[in-house]
Amino acid sequence: MEEIRKTSPEAIKADVAAALNQLLDQTKYRPGDFVVIGCSSSEIIGKKIGSVGSMEAAAAVFEGASEAVQARGLFLAAQCCEHLNRALVIEQTAAEWHRIPEVNAVPQMHAGGSFATTAYERMEEPVLVAEVSAVAGMDIGGTLIGMHMRPVAVPVRVDIDHIGEAILILARSRAPYIGGERAHYNDSLK
Repeated sequence: MEEIRKTSPEAIKADVAAALNQLLDQTKYRPGDFVVIGCSSSEIIGKKIGSVGSMEAAAAVFEGASEAVQARGLFLAAQCCEHLNRALVIEQTAAEWHRIPEVNAVPQMHAGGSFATTAYERMEEPVLVAEVSAVAGMDIGGTLIGMHMRPVAVPVRVDIDHIGEAILILARSRAPYIGGERAHYNDSLK
């Protein structure tokens, strides 16, 4: 029997917040670190990535994500779609904090995606940047966030494996190991 997924805005918001909090509980981070989120609202509502989009689903993801991220003193980076080269919407204060140069584009539903458009509309002072180095990430529907993760990305499993109909993949980062068999490692960086 096929499982029926919850796609109401309330369910999406709650699942995003719960999954993100479980991810961040397993992530070593510092205040001001980035959490990158890529979101296919088309996949959430059971359609092919990049096909229809849903501003309602995107808004629910943004609400759940921004609350969870802000509560921990982190910055949200909302990934655009491939039409804007997977640029990211972030707050201007985050760009200044990390000294990241701004790029010039304004996301729209079919050039940037519903989620990035929602982030651009709802952030206090949004700017677009080409890249960040995130400590953790949430990929909703196969949006390929890896280019914005710090090396080394480590997959994380939580209680939630879908947001609506979209497959959910989570990752945290850890410091790369260097050395060899004689090396000793700092357990606080794992």
